[in-house]
Amino acid sequence: MPLLDQVVEFVGNHWFLFIALVVILGLLAYNLIVGSKGSVGPLQATEMVNHRDAVVIDVRPAADYAKGHIINALNIPMNGFKNQMASLNKYKGKPIVINCRSGAQSSVACGQLRKAGFEEVYNLQGGIMAWEAANLPLTRKKR
Repeated sequence: MPLLDQVVEFVGNHWFLFIALVVILGLLAYNLIVGSKGSVGPLQATEMVNHRDAVVIDVRPAADYAKGHIINALNIPMNGFKNQMASLNKYKGKPIVINCRSGAQSSVACGQLRKAGFEEVYNLQGGIMAWEAANLPLTRKKR
């Protein structure tokens, strides 16, 4: 029995598995294409801060921010982020880089800012952990 016939028979007998495979592959492709669109790595973020005057917003809790944060980052914790978004309107024309510990919560904050009309919003891929892994500096000074 040729391989093609075996594949056709498998798909016919297990169509639900085949559909699940197609859906999963589609979601993975979507995540690769769209998911990274609004993200920057630590080195790109540094370049944006240095050359484009990007604003860095740290959405970690105040205690984590106090232990070490990106220089000049504003601390707006996620638990009150929606209520504080109006205070960011003065930065609408600038690129904004949002970070958290690993990049998950900052991704949510990016979505909220985009919905509020902020156009240049970027999630720091890997968050503060990736920043530290790239040997970039942190500070404990309050802004």
